[in-house]
Amino acid sequence: MESNYEQIHRLSEQYRFYTAGNLSKLVQIKSLSLQEEEVQHELVRQMHEAGFDEAHIDGFGNVIGRIGSGRRILAFDGHMDTVDTGNMANWAFDPFGGEVRDGYVLGRGTADQKGGVAAFITAGRILKELGFDRDMTIWFVGSAVEEDCDGLCWKYIVEESGLRPELVISTEPTSLGIYRGQRGRMELHVSFRGMSSHGSAPERGENAIYMAARAALEIEKLNERLISDEFLGKGSITISEIISGSPSLCAVADYARLHIDRRLTWGETKETAIAQLQEIIAGMEASVETLHFSEKTFTGLTYGMEKYYPTWVIPENHPAVQHGANTFRSLFKHNPVIDKWTFSTNGVTINGYYGIPVIGFGPGDEVMAHAPNEKVRIDDLVKAAAFYAAYALSF
Repeated sequence: MESNYEQIHRLSEQYRFYTAGNLSKLVQIKSLSLQEEEVQHELVRQMHEAGFDEAHIDGFGNVIGRIGSGRRILAFDGHMDTVDTGNMANWAFDPFGGEVRDGYVLGRGTADQKGGVAAFITAGRILKELGFDRDMTIWFVGSAVEEDCDGLCWKYIVEESGLRPELVISTEPTSLGIYRGQRGRMELHVSFRGMSSHGSAPERGENAIYMAARAALEIEKLNERLISDEFLGKGSITISEIISGSPSLCAVADYARLHIDRRLTWGETKETAIAQLQEIIAGMEASVETLHFSEKTFTGLTYGMEKYYPTWVIPENHPAVQHGANTFRSLFKHNPVIDKWTFSTNGVTINGYYGIPVIGFGPGDEVMAHAPNEKVRIDDLVKAAAFYAAYALSF
C-alpha cells in the first residue's frame, strides 16, 4: 500500500503538464504591479477548477484561496505581479508566450514567481484528491504589488483582513532549497540645499551638487566598512540616482538629491542606517528621509507603507525548517540545501513586522528573477507541488 508521500509523489508527476499548463496560462497574461486584475481572475478560476473550498480577490487585490476550515492555519504565498521585460532584443523568445518546451516553461514570471503559484494550485488539487480532513485551514495567497513594495500585500492581509497564520511558506524561487531568511532593505533620500548664483560667478553661491558629490564619496567608503553576518553576508549601500535643480543652466545648483538603496544585514536597523548617513552630512545643509510607498491598486484602494523592509532570519533548528527538511528527505531521499535569498520577499512584513515564521521553498532559480529569457524547469514545478502538499498533510 502506498504511503502518503508515495501517493503525493505519484500525483505530482501525474499532473506534470497540468501544472505546466496552468503556469503557461498565467505567464500569457502580462501583470505588472498595480495591473494584476486579469491574471488574478485567471488564478481564481484555476483554484475553483482544482477544487479549492473558496477563492476570492480581497480589497487589496490579493487572491485568497482556501482548503479546509480547521483550527491551525498554514499559508502559502506567491506574488502574481512581475517586472517588465526590459530590452526586447535580449529575449530569445516571446516573454508572454508561455511556451512549454524542452523541459521548461518559458516567459516573464515563470521563476519570479508564478511558477510557485502554479505548483501550489496543484498541491491544493492533490490535497483535495487525498481527502484532506485535518484540523487545519490552508490559505493559498496570490499576492499583488510585491515588485513595487514587497510585503505591502501582507500588511493588508494581517492588519485589514485579520488573517494571521501559524506559518507561511513563501514560494519565491529557491532552486528547491529551503530558505530561512534574507537581508532587509531601505529606500532613502539624502537632500542637499545650496545657494544659487549666476554661473559666471559660482563663488557667490553654494553648489548643492558639490555637497552631494562629497557625500557620495563618503557613502562609497561607508559601503566598504559595513558589518557582515555569517549567514546573511554583508550589508550594502549604493546610490542609484542623483538629481539636481537650479534656476537655470547658467546658475549654480541650489538643490541636489541622492536616492539610496540600502541593504541591511543582521544587526543593522533603520535607526543605525539613518545615523550613518546623518554622520556623513553633518555640517551640511542636508537631510535624510526614509521614503513612503502609497499607490492605488487595481481594486481602487490606495494603500501604503514606509519603504523600510526589515531583515529577518528563522533559526535552522526552528520546527518549521526542520519539518521542511524532513518532508524533503521523505519525498526525494536526500538532504535539502538550507540557505537564504539574496533579494527581498514578502517575508519582510510577514516575519520582519509581525513575527510570523516564514520559510521559503520554490521552483526556479533566483538568478532568473528580472532577467531576460526567464524560465523554470518543469521538474522543479513537479517537486514543488509535491513538497507543498506533503508539508501541509504532515504539518
